[in-house]
Amino acid sequence: MPVNYRTPAPEQLFPVAGVRLGVAEAGIRKLERSDLTLLALDAGCRVAGVFTANRFCAAPVKVCRRHLEIGSDIRALVINTGVANAGTGKAGWQAATESCAAVGRLLGIEDRQVLPFSTGVILEPLPVDRLIAGLPRCAADLAADRWHAAAHAIMTTDTLAKAASRRLDVAGRTVTITGISKGAGMIRPNMATMLAFIATDAGIAEPLLRELVQEAAEESFNGITVDGDTSTNDSFMLIATGQAGIDFSDATAAGYAELRDAVIGVAVELAQAIVRDGEGASKFISIVIEGGRDRQACKRVGYAIAHSPLVKTAFFASDPNLGRILGAIGNADVAELDVERVRVWLAGAGREILVAENGGRAATYREEDGALIMRESEIGIRVDLGCGSETARVYTCDLSYDYVRINADYRS
Repeated sequence: MPVNYRTPAPEQLFPVAGVRLGVAEAGIRKLERSDLTLLALDAGCRVAGVFTANRFCAAPVKVCRRHLEIGSDIRALVINTGVANAGTGKAGWQAATESCAAVGRLLGIEDRQVLPFSTGVILEPLPVDRLIAGLPRCAADLAADRWHAAAHAIMTTDTLAKAASRRLDVAGRTVTITGISKGAGMIRPNMATMLAFIATDAGIAEPLLRELVQEAAEESFNGITVDGDTSTNDSFMLIATGQAGIDFSDATAAGYAELRDAVIGVAVELAQAIVRDGEGASKFISIVIEGGRDRQACKRVGYAIAHSPLVKTAFFASDPNLGRILGAIGNADVAELDVERVRVWLAGAGREILVAENGGRAATYREEDGALIMRESEIGIRVDLGCGSETARVYTCDLSYDYVRINADYRS
């Protein structure tokens, strides 16, 4: 079961003017489940994205990048689950472009104005005929209030749908931000086996939108890990429809800071939901690394802890074998690390305890205190590197028996 997370109710997901969504059962890999989603965007919307760093990136990722390079007047997104269309060579590219062409014919727009997304099993051909056959049902279902249905339709091994929504006053205008994401395993930036789509009715100039999607990714989806594997299909898209009657051309404009914080807040909520629903997860772990010389050094230490199977299994067992954390920190690629300056705290159950300092166990640490915190479902690790002023945050989960079972049975 997910760690302290519930899917918002449909009425808690606010429509975003300029975006309509529709879903359908296309039978792409399994019968009798919604597996195809269409987002139709009004003219004038702007779209920016961040994609996987995996060199075996999927055909849809390549097509998305190409279409965004050609122009920013994107009018539709099409998303299928079940088959990733990755590791499929030229046939995969053709399937992705055929999907775009079919959406274009259906909505009366150009192929290049469509962005395709796929998620699911790698190295299997996309049954594009089933996808195309399902598109008219998606189109018939298009409505502004279908975010909840879309969140369910993009799931793979997720145990529940992930969504978030906010309304706020920005410079005297009501602005809406709503987003959905999927992901539970093969999670590690850049980015994770995940798809995420966030839309706002604020107007954001194209250069600023590209900057914002990068910032939001860095604070959210580029700070999560379940198992240390980077997927082939990761995509995070940010859509600005401009229909709220407020437009931002630069970051100094009045009200932009509030909008930026809200967009990042929605992204963080969606990213945390992915970790809380990590395959087999029973604990949500927040790792804060501070006192670093630079942010990337902090991130390397955070990931060294979060990726360690020894650390993750100790958390699953509620075993305060916390020397494993020190071992992980020491393995991080941080040249300036001085172990005598490093301090480590464990937090949970409303308290924080110092575990290690001066190169070893803290004099005040008692194992029974660590054991109490390790039994909690939400646990914090804080590390002060003692060599600077930079900070980074990483979110992860424990590693359980169920993770192995889920991935051993994934294709069955």
